[in-house]
Amino acid sequence: MNPVKIYTKSSCPYCTLARQLLDEKGVRYEEISIERDASKRDEMIAASNGRKTVPQIFIAGRHVGGCDDLYKLEEAGDLDPMLGLGVQPGV
Repeated sequence: MNPVKIYTKSSCPYCTLARQLLDEKGVRYEEISIERDASKRDEMIAASNGRKTVPQIFIAGRHVGGCDDLYKLEEAGDLDPMLGLGVQPGV
């Protein structure tokens, strides 16, 4: 499974939806709250090409966007392969 990083705020309903989808898939992710550490907000903005809204989601180091973007990947059938789900090593 590819590593997932998600920048969040506790009061954000879109963050909750993004986490729910990842949880349903059994995906472990690193959650980084931008509320508690201003440097994490700056880190998120720099890594996401200036985006200031949460969540901002990264899979295998690649910025995929926010909650809507995550769900679009799911609807298109592209999320599981990106996450490395269902992929058997050596096949």
